[in-house]
Amino acid sequence: MISIDGSLGEGGGQVLRTSLGLSLVTGQPFQIVNIRAGRERPGLLRQHLAAVLAAAQVGEAAVDGAFLGSTALTFAPTTIRPGKYHFAVGTAGSGTLVLQTILPALMVGSLPSQIVIEGGTHNMAAPPFDFLARTFLPLIEKMGPKFRASLERYGFYPAGGGRFVVDIEPCGVLRPIEVEERGDVSKPKVHAVVANLPRHIAQREVDAAGAALGCGMEQLRTTETKNSSGPGNVVMVEVESSAVVEIFTSFGKRGLSAEKVAAAAAAEAGAYLASEAAVCEHLADQLLLPMAMAGGGAFTAVAASSHTRTNMEVIAKFLPAKFRVEESANRTRICVSF
Repeated sequence: MISIDGSLGEGGGQVLRTSLGLSLVTGQPFQIVNIRAGRERPGLLRQHLAAVLAAAQVGEAAVDGAFLGSTALTFAPTTIRPGKYHFAVGTAGSGTLVLQTILPALMVGSLPSQIVIEGGTHNMAAPPFDFLARTFLPLIEKMGPKFRASLERYGFYPAGGGRFVVDIEPCGVLRPIEVEERGDVSKPKVHAVVANLPRHIAQREVDAAGAALGCGMEQLRTTETKNSSGPGNVVMVEVESSAVVEIFTSFGKRGLSAEKVAAAAAAEAGAYLASEAAVCEHLADQLLLPMAMAGGGAFTAVAASSHTRTNMEVIAKFLPAKFRVEESANRTRICVSF
C-alpha cells in the first residue's frame, strides 16, 4: 500500500485529489495521513469528502476514514465502473475539483460516462466551470477522449447550489501532447457575470479590465442572471492562442470594489501575456497527471509553483514518471517522461 503524507508541499487538498485519481487509474490502494495539514482548517471539508465518496463509487473502493474533519484515510479500489453518476457537494465547495478527481479514470475507461455535479461552479481557489469547459477539457481532448460539458445553474459562495453535466467518451489510452509555443494570440476578451446583483457591477468590471488590457468594446461582455441560488460575481479574462484558451478569474466579494476585482483578473492575464509561456501556472498543475498517464509530454508555463512541484511528488508515488523542470527568464519548460 502506498503511503502519502498530506502535509507534503503546501499541504492542501490537491495531494488527496491526485492520490484518489491515480489510485483509481492504477488500482493501487493508498493510505494518507495529515490531510490538508497546511490549511487553517485541516482535515476533510465537505468538498474533499465529496471527492472521496465520488471516487469510492466510481472505483467500488473500500474506504476507511471518510468523514468530515478526518485527517487520515485509507482507500482501496477494486474496479472502475463507468456509468451515470450524480454527486452533490452539499455546500458551495468546488464541484469542478470533484470532477477532476474521478475524470482521469473515466476518460480511459471502457464505456462512456455522464457526471452530474451539484455544488460550487465558480469558487475562489478552484477552477471555475468556464475554465473546465473552455481550457482544460479541450486540451485533454487532444490526448484522445471526448467531452461535452454544460452549465445548468451557477453556484457561487456561500449559497452553492450550482449544477453542471459532463459527458465523457473515453479513449482507452491517452496519447502524449506538447504545448510549448502559444502561436498566434487573439486580443483578450473580458466577461463579467453578476448573479442576483445589479448589472452596473459587471459593466464597471469589464470597463476597468478592458482599459487595463487595451480591449475594444467588441471584446467586452456582461451577463446578468438569476439562475443562481444566491448572489455572486466573477470576472473572467480570456486569452486565446493557437495552443490553448486561457481564462483568468477574479471574484467579487463584499467590501471590494468592482474596479479592484477587475484589476486582479487583468493583472494575472497581463503577467501571462508578458511571458513566453503557453500555459498559466494553474493549468500547469492540471496537465501533469494526464501527461504522466500518457507516458510523456511537455509544456511551457509561467512558473512551476509549489503546487506544481507537490503534484509531481505525489504522481511519482503511483507512476514511474520523471519530471524535468527547465527555468528561464520568461517561461518554465516542464517535460514528463518514463
